[in-house]
Parts: sequence; structure tokens; C-alpha cells
Amino acid sequence: MAKKASGSRRAGTTADRREAAEGRLASAFREPAPKKGRKRASARRGPLTRLALWLRRALRWIMLVPLGVGLLAVLLYGFVNPPITHTIWAEQRRLGAVEREWVPMERIAPVMAQSAVAAEDANFCLHWGFDMGAIRDALDDGAVRGASTISQQTVKNVYLWQQRSWLRKAIEAVMTPTVELFWSKRRILEVYLNVAEFGEGVFGVEAAARHWFGVSAAEVSPTQAARLAAVLPAPKTRDAADPSPWLRSRAASIRDGAATIAADGRAACFED
Repeated sequence: MAKKASGSRRAGTTADRREAAEGRLASAFREPAPKKGRKRASARRGPLTRLALWLRRALRWIMLVPLGVGLLAVLLYGFVNPPITHTIWAEQRRLGAVEREWVPMERIAPVMAQSAVAAEDANFCLHWGFDMGAIRDALDDGAVRGASTISQQTVKNVYLWQQRSWLRKAIEAVMTPTVELFWSKRRILEVYLNVAEFGEGVFGVEAAARHWFGVSAAEVSPTQAARLAAVLPAPKTRDAADPSPWLRSRAASIRDGAATIAADGRAACFED
């Protein structure tokens, strides 16, 4: 009798183990029950809380979408020439037509590129988009003179508008380092020289060289290049072909500066 009872217990134990194993296996494949606490918390949210959450998500997208579009625009224009800018479009509407012809860097005289850098941003090859020394000097002078680099001017000319505002400055401050990160210095200068205004309705160095001197951008002399660079800050009021005494003096200074940056290596980042 004892042996029979022992065998029965062993059989029962084996059956129990099998049943427990089957139960564990079934529970492993069973979908978890929804958490009651989370449901209750969701149900407790009032309409104002739900509205605040929705607004937070919407604000996140409102911030991310422009950043994504801006990044795509920077990447695109690193290889594709901008078809138009806001300034060119506005002048086209105002004047009826503008003079413009895009030329690659290979068809721009090296002295023209050197003159533009000497006139507008002598440390172009040394900074990452902002010339902190020039900014400090401008602040010391009471911000009478500008401190915008060629990189900043390129961002403004290609992507933004000319009127000063804190919004434009804020966007420019974000986009300038991005352009510096994804574009080469040579590409930045190439785009700048092709979209900058050199006279009323005259955009780009090729159109400017033909408009003022009747030559191509590849053929400008050091003096002509310096005069073209000298009109950049005020293209609507300065005449490169018939310069005032002050403009002649300014052009002479730019010509010397171009020779200096070519000699001391500050032109290396945009030359072959």
C-alpha cells in the first residue's frame, strides 16, 4: 500500500509540474493587460491639460520644420547655384529687369576674389563665420562700422532679406556656422561674388565687370577689381567706372590689401 501511495504522489507531482509549465508558456504569449493606473491618469487629464500637451507637440514641430528646411537649403546650395534671391527678385520687380550672369570661380580673376576679401573680410580664411576681433572693434567704435563677414553676407543675400531686424540677425546667426560647416570657403566666396550687388540692378561679378568696364570677370585688372570691391557696401550710390576721389583712395587701399593677403597666405582657402 505504501509503495502504491508513493507512486501516486510521484505521478501527481509530475502532472502538477507539467500543468505549471504549460501555464507559464501560455502567460508568456498572452498580451499584457493595460495598466489601469495609466488609464486612470489619462482619464483624469482635463481639457486644459490636453490642450497644453497638444500645443507643446505643435510647437516642437513648428521649431523642427524650419530647421529641417533650412538645413536642406544649405546642403542643396552647396552644390546647386541659387536660381534667384529675395533681393534680386525685389529689384527685378522694381526695375523691370536686372543684369546677372553666373560664372564659376574658375572664370573669376584671382585678383577679384582677393580684392573682395580684402575689402569686406580680410580674415575670411581664419574664422568660422564670425570675426570676433572685428566685432569687438566695432563695439569699441560704438558699432559705427559693420563687422559682417563674407559668410554672413552670403547667408543674408542668398537666404534672407536686406532690411535689418532682430529676427533676420537671429536666423543669420544660426545659418552662418551651418554654411561654414557644409560649404568650403571657396564655395562661399563663389556664391557671394555671384549674388552680391555691384550697381543698381547689377548682380554678380560677371555682370558688374561687363557693366562698368566692358570686360569679363576673368579679365579685370587689379585696379578694376579693387574699384568693383569698393562699391560693394553702397552699390546704388557708387560708380566704379567714374569713381569719386574718396572712392579712388578706397580702391587703392583695397588693391594694396589684396596684394597683402595674397602674399601672407590669407587667400589660400579659396585659391587652387
